[in-house]
Amino acid sequence: MDSNSLYYSLELVAGSGSTLNVEQRTALQTSLVILKKNYKFHRVLFWGKILGLKEDYFIAQGRGEDELQDKKNLYSFNCMDWFLLPPATESMMEKVSKIKSRFIGDPSFVYEHIEIRRQGERDDATEEVVVNEESRLAVTVHQIDDEVSVVPRGAFVKSPHGLVQMNRSFGGLSHSEAGKLDNFLHFSEAKNLKKKSILEMGDLNPAIDFLDVLSDDIPKGSWSLQLECASKVCVLRSLLWLGLSFYHVPMTPQHGYMYIGDGIKNLDLPFML
Repeated sequence: MDSNSLYYSLELVAGSGSTLNVEQRTALQTSLVILKKNYKFHRVLFWGKILGLKEDYFIAQGRGEDELQDKKNLYSFNCMDWFLLPPATESMMEKVSKIKSRFIGDPSFVYEHIEIRRQGERDDATEEVVVNEESRLAVTVHQIDDEVSVVPRGAFVKSPHGLVQMNRSFGGLSHSEAGKLDNFLHFSEAKNLKKKSILEMGDLNPAIDFLDVLSDDIPKGSWSLQLECASKVCVLRSLLWLGLSFYHVPMTPQHGYMYIGDGIKNLDLPFML
């Protein structure tokens, strides 16, 4: 993430009461460049921060030639020394789904959860779930990215060979387009797109309409869309993962998102709408 993108994102999440201090911002500007060189990433973005009881996790994301598929997540405690997170597997996700408490801030911390299952009328079976916090961190970052990462329509293009890359000719959404949820897409593998009819697909451009639109999200109302900074910046905030903020400056290619929160999904959202 360049300095302008980092500035915009940090200013937008500052209202949550938790942002980055001057030393952390300065360290990021240096360490992300080194990270890009050491891992041979095409680019590195500052993804955000997950708050812990003892320490906070700073998250960076490195991307390869295919921006959608070639992603690696890393974490740090000081914005200088980075550690690679393991890929989130189905087994890890199942175990992590049992954990509801706050992050501790210690990647070696082990969560133990005892689950009681009824077998018949009398017998109970107990199952012990054991998972460390590094695995939980990997799963949480993956889930947030999968469910609420956002890009404006047209910011990325898909080649006939399936390669997803930044659209160098993207000049930004117009002010009227930026006010509609239909023009913002999930930057993750499409799920709802496959359910559309042939008639609906006929109106889409396969080069840029290969992602799910936010307006199809269930439950409806899980996004807050506003124009801020004297209506010069479009801001989207997720009500499902509180702490995820996205911005786009209309008529420019500038856009980005950042998460700063406790890493706990707002499962009460359907009852709040």
